[in-house]
Amino acid sequence: MAVHGSTRRFSSRVGNYVRYRPAYPPAVLDLLKNGCGLAAGSVIADVASGTGIFTRMLLQNGNRVFGVEPNAEMRKAGEEFLRSYPGFTSVAGTAEATTLADHSVDLVTAAQAAHWFDRENARREFIRISRPGAWTILLWNERRTASTPFLRAYERLLIEYGTDYQDVRSERTTQQIETFFAPSPFQVRTFDYHQEFDYAALEGRLLSSSYTPQASDAGYAAMLRELRRIFEAHQANGRVGFEYDAQVYYGQLV
Repeated sequence: MAVHGSTRRFSSRVGNYVRYRPAYPPAVLDLLKNGCGLAAGSVIADVASGTGIFTRMLLQNGNRVFGVEPNAEMRKAGEEFLRSYPGFTSVAGTAEATTLADHSVDLVTAAQAAHWFDRENARREFIRISRPGAWTILLWNERRTASTPFLRAYERLLIEYGTDYQDVRSERTTQQIETFFAPSPFQVRTFDYHQEFDYAALEGRLLSSSYTPQASDAGYAAMLRELRRIFEAHQANGRVGFEYDAQVYYGQLV
């Protein structure tokens, strides 16, 4: 799953990531409660917690959460975002070396992140920090690429201008989930999610992605011109929509 340089890929994109990346549907939290034994007293390791988007959902449930994040810029943003939650502990660590104590957590979660992990070492680390009966939950918001004319045009833009889009898109990674959990069984649930953007927010959402050119890169200006063209062609009342499949994979690692 790991991609070279993954820890640093988002360092220059933190501001856009905080403002424009999607959260997750409330039904995900219901699934964790009903299917994975999540209770208010559960201790959670949210691995590669980034700016704290999913971490906040867990904290709002009353949980104690260790947000494990290797990227200093993302970790700082997460600390600022979550500073009002007493149950939050920020940890400088990786999926492969969390620094957490043996058998110390009831759930391990990784939101929009597991495609960056070294699968075998991360799996071993998750087992080490998990208490008996703990659950591992991997989740992604997978953008639908062809459900609307706008999303089909947006996908073509990414294919044309993305630096390594075809290599890192999470849709490719989910094909490897079975090998991550094996020999443990796992289950899958899918939930709908939606975002709407005006043009400025759409541009920020695009630039939050690690595979898009930045201002100093070739193709940046042309990419934004194409984005503007796509927006104008498909907007309704000044807005366009992203549709997602929120995919949740959950099981107990042995």
